[in-house]
Amino acid sequence: MLFRSGAKPILGRLFLPEEDQPGKPATVVLTYGFWQRQFAGDPNILGRAITLDGKAHTVVGVLSPEFRLNHEVIPTVTGIDKPEFFMPPPEEAKNPTNYGSENYNILARLKPGVTMQQAQSDIDVIAARLRQEKHRDRSFTISVVPLMEQVVGNIRTAMLILFGAVALVLLIACTNVANLLLSRATVRRREIAIRAALGAGRLRVMRQLLTESIVLSLIGGAAGSLISALCILIARRMHPGNIPRLEELGMDFHVLGFTLLISILTGIIFGLAPALRAWQLDLTSNLKAGSKGSLRGGLSIRHDKLRGALVIAELAIALPLLVGAGLLVRSFVRLAHVPPGFNPQHVISMNVAAYGPEFKASNTRVHFYQELAERTRHLPGVVATGAISALPLTPTVGWGGIHIEGYVPPPTEPELQVDFRTATSSYFTAMQIPLLRGRAFAETDTDKMPRVAIIDQKMADRFWPHGDAIGKHIRQGEDSPWITIVGVVGVVKEYGLDLDTRMVVYYPHTQAPRGEMYVVARTTEDPASMIDAMVHQVNAINPHVPVFDIATMEQRVQDSMARQRFAMTMLGSFAAFAMILAAIGVYGVMSFLVTQGTADIAIRMALGARRTSILSLVFQQGMGLTLVGIVAGLIGALGLTRIMSSLLFGVKPTDPLTFFSVLALLLLVALAASLFPAGRAMRIDPMAALRTE
Repeated sequence: MLFRSGAKPILGRLFLPEEDQPGKPATVVLTYGFWQRQFAGDPNILGRAITLDGKAHTVVGVLSPEFRLNHEVIPTVTGIDKPEFFMPPPEEAKNPTNYGSENYNILARLKPGVTMQQAQSDIDVIAARLRQEKHRDRSFTISVVPLMEQVVGNIRTAMLILFGAVALVLLIACTNVANLLLSRATVRRREIAIRAALGAGRLRVMRQLLTESIVLSLIGGAAGSLISALCILIARRMHPGNIPRLEELGMDFHVLGFTLLISILTGIIFGLAPALRAWQLDLTSNLKAGSKGSLRGGLSIRHDKLRGALVIAELAIALPLLVGAGLLVRSFVRLAHVPPGFNPQHVISMNVAAYGPEFKASNTRVHFYQELAERTRHLPGVVATGAISALPLTPTVGWGGIHIEGYVPPPTEPELQVDFRTATSSYFTAMQIPLLRGRAFAETDTDKMPRVAIIDQKMADRFWPHGDAIGKHIRQGEDSPWITIVGVVGVVKEYGLDLDTRMVVYYPHTQAPRGEMYVVARTTEDPASMIDAMVHQVNAINPHVPVFDIATMEQRVQDSMARQRFAMTMLGSFAAFAMILAAIGVYGVMSFLVTQGTADIAIRMALGARRTSILSLVFQQGMGLTLVGIVAGLIGALGLTRIMSSLLFGVKPTDPLTFFSVLALLLLVALAASLFPAGRAMRIDPMAALRTE
């Protein structure tokens, strides 16, 4: 059913409808990458039997290299980012009357003309029937979600904000270019007047100025393309693994064509202002011998409102980016200080899958992991080892309904659900998850003894807030035996440092043995150096047991924050660029103001004005522009921060500390940008300046 969405095989075929029926031979379809890596692209792979989960599967096809199916669409339970091969459903899932497992995502193509709302209505009817037949409560629902939204929905806001940041930085850069061209056009007024007097038409002069602007934009676009290629490499090295298809980003003809188009458009749009000024040039006044292009009105930006408005716009655009970056930095710092509930330092973890005919008996799985724990514990540098069915901060899941002795939920309350974990007796010690009350699992908690469980503090606080959870009973189903709670452990961040977790119930592996487990080992040395030794121990027990998804717990913690780190770094970089460009804009305008107002400054000083008053005058011009830009930018910042509220953790969108810090930083930068032109104005020699004029 999966491949009816349009996937094409490069070799062989896809699954046949009858292969979804019970009793059919086991088959497998390989992805292109897996075929290349594991079988060196062998064209004779079709019909070969490969062993998966201890059972032979016949290869019937290889998918084309264009086929993509990210883990956002089908979350894996093995920790692998992408599926490497596909198999028909297991025998128990092929039975149409079996509703046991719900660990499947359904992909469907709507008929022409059918809307998502109509599909959801039909699915609601099916869900209601299943609730009635299987005695499920109202929390059991089925949602219809567009595939595009499923893939990119949880990063759409971040990508749109980054796209907006790119546009704003481009706008600031173009504003700087417009300011530069305006300044050059002012300086070249006499040159342009001479050209016009010699017969150059106004359209020809405008064409020349626009051509210069477009050439500058094209040079900038070419340089930007090179920087973009470098930034893509940096983004990939950052490895925000939960951003879909990042590895497919690259420079192609579409991107280069878009860059060329944008470069030409920005050159035309932001070159129009100086070109229009050239159109309105007064030839008589600019051809006079004494006219060197001095600014009308002397040392005042009020007489060149367009240039002042451009600087205000730069500052108003830079402020929201700086505020957004500041909020993300504070949010990331808060997130990094969230305790995960375990000590990730010096811990190595790996997924081990003890499947196959030799592990069908539950006691064989128990003995395998007991022997593996014993062997690993005696490795040099290992101080503790354990195993669990679903390791924190991995894609593994395991949850379901729970019944608590003596607790009758209200009729309106949805089914009580918790996360279920199967753990070995030493797992909590290896991960340094604190045991708050009661005892840990013991090797004597076998299937011959009464069943026991450990719960986390979150569950204990909800149902036994007075600390009397030890000895109470729970069970998964109404027909299941009661299980005695023997311990309470600390709360662990299972799915992310920024995500709340369900209540957790831990079962001993000796009473609920699992084939696939995450094995962890705490070491006194670099945990990565223990990988080969631990894999060797698995192979020594059984060479057919696969080991995969190997990583240190510190790496898993860092990877869980990859998306936040990526957004913070990207927006922070754009904000830094915006601030630098805004500072350059303020500096350029003030420097030009001083240069064009040299005669005015000289006259003031010749008439007795003190140098400090000249300094103050220049500062007033710069700070006046800055304050107006900040006021305008605050309005935009309030709007942006509300949009990005979903990206924040532990920080309000209107966090006053961030706003005040950014305002102080922007004022300081604008002050520094005005300082150098003001110092140059203060050092002007009035006699030399007046002789030149």
